[in-house]
Amino acid sequence: MHFRPPEVWLITGIPGVGKSTVARDLAGRLERAAHLEGDALGEQVVSGRVLPGEEPRDESDRQVELVIRNQCLLARSYAEAGFTPVMDYVVSTRHLLDAYRHYLMGAALHLVVLAPGASVALERDGQRTKTAASDWTHLEPRFRKELGELGLWLDTADLSVHETVDQVLARQAEALLR
Repeated sequence: MHFRPPEVWLITGIPGVGKSTVARDLAGRLERAAHLEGDALGEQVVSGRVLPGEEPRDESDRQVELVIRNQCLLARSYAEAGFTPVMDYVVSTRHLLDAYRHYLMGAALHLVVLAPGASVALERDGQRTKTAASDWTHLEPRFRKELGELGLWLDTADLSVHETVDQVLARQAEALLR
């Protein structure tokens, strides 16, 4: 009998590009899947929360690591129960991606980077009730420098959510991290 590692998806990009929307739609189109939203896990810290990039920086970094670890623990739990985990979070550095790889060792990790451009992210973010992109568009060059050759990069500027997920499913081999 051939062991097949569990499939896990990670959807990333700067804030405002549609990570959560795409991740939820992707999960809805897979046979059995769960959507694990990184921001929602971070919001579970009710008292003492320090947002990514805020001071004190060491506490901010610790809480980002906590979100990643908890996201991966949940992903493993869902995978063991026969569900494909589809996670989303802002993963702008190789260090953060390595944390996912470490916590998900043995899983088939698919990375999708949504990259419609900062102006599109700002426009989309302006249409939401909870906005964040204007504070984070500076991360776009870091994504390209740190993760540029990894995973599946999609320019989603002219794609609907459904068309984006169509591309993800059609090109999933490109998203698989080796």
